[in-house]
Amino acid sequence: MGLFDLAALVVTLAALFAFLNHRFIGLPAALGVMLIALVVSLLLLVVGESLAPNLVDWAVRSLDRLDFSATVLEGMLSFLLFAGGLFVDFETLAQRRYIVALLATLGVVLSSLVVAALAWALLPLVGAGLPFGWCLVFGALISPTDPIAVLGILKSAGVPESLETKVVGESLFNDGVAVVVFLVVLQIAATGTASVTEIGSLFVREALGGAALGLAAGWLAHHMLRSIDQYQVEILVTLAVVMGGYALANRLHLSGPIAMVMAGLLLGNHRQSHAMSATTRQHLYQFWELIDEILNAVLFVLLGLEVLVLDFGTAAVLAGAAMVPAVLLARLISVGAPVALLSPFRPFGRGTVPVLTWGGLRGGISVALVLSLPAGAPRDLLLPVTYCVVLFSLLVQGLTVGPLARRLAARAD
Repeated sequence: MGLFDLAALVVTLAALFAFLNHRFIGLPAALGVMLIALVVSLLLLVVGESLAPNLVDWAVRSLDRLDFSATVLEGMLSFLLFAGGLFVDFETLAQRRYIVALLATLGVVLSSLVVAALAWALLPLVGAGLPFGWCLVFGALISPTDPIAVLGILKSAGVPESLETKVVGESLFNDGVAVVVFLVVLQIAATGTASVTEIGSLFVREALGGAALGLAAGWLAHHMLRSIDQYQVEILVTLAVVMGGYALANRLHLSGPIAMVMAGLLLGNHRQSHAMSATTRQHLYQFWELIDEILNAVLFVLLGLEVLVLDFGTAAVLAGAAMVPAVLLARLISVGAPVALLSPFRPFGRGTVPVLTWGGLRGGISVALVLSLPAGAPRDLLLPVTYCVVLFSLLVQGLTVGPLARRLAARAD
């Protein structure tokens, strides 16, 4: 099967599962298509081995041809983060900039450290111990939260805009920060050495350089859009920002995710009223909303199908079960600490920490990062463990965060 045939199959499945979810199940779109894909995968594994072994083998071979890590990190992520930034209100985000910045930086580092410490302590108890360096790698790759799945859930739950902005704003920025942290700790785990100067230089270059590139690309695109009024060309310019900007960021070893968030924020807010006509804005928003929906459906279908190619041994399942509460505890600490730091300066509702903790869903970027681990890394253990945490996060937390948010909305700021 060629790559076009494989892409056609995945998109067809995404369309079919999205239809079934919308027509019969009614779950949030991302969670619905993933759940259906997961059920289909499990049925293939349970029933297919005896009734249609050739079909199972064909499905596994087809998925093996698809590089999930490259598909997400070098393809989908740039579009999804740009679209996410495009639809976030900058003024609302700026009002909560301190908590969002702390959650996306200090929160990511704290979460990585706490998860690493708990993994180092708990995994040996289930016969799956790892050196602390690789526990730290796991902490870094499991710490970024998914802004896409939770955004639709919180919107349908009717939570206050301030709380929604905290969750989505943090998720948009912590993806880029977490990738930088992941690269740093991966270098430490793989080589055993990394100086403070090297770590600082890498972080500054990736994070600050990515932000500067994103702002520059957004500023240039803004001035191009302001000089014309033809929505086809203006949409093409935004596509160039995403694809060209992300490719340039990777070439310059800057953070592409952070660059895309900054470019999306700049183009999607008050500047667009000076750069685009009302017709262009409508077409632009509809285009990127459609791109966002399509890529999300494809991404979550792939997450559900990925179970076909994973090897779930007893030790990996036990390790995954142990890491689910560990990751939740780390999330609670990484959310509670920034909120506690800012509490003397501004009030927070009593429901803020619970919703931020339970609403910190893990998603495709964590699976993509673990699949990107080099040879010699303990990927055979970390991959199923990561998948277990992501699965629990999306299906259990994702399906219950809406009712929790509604319940606490009156108390959450």
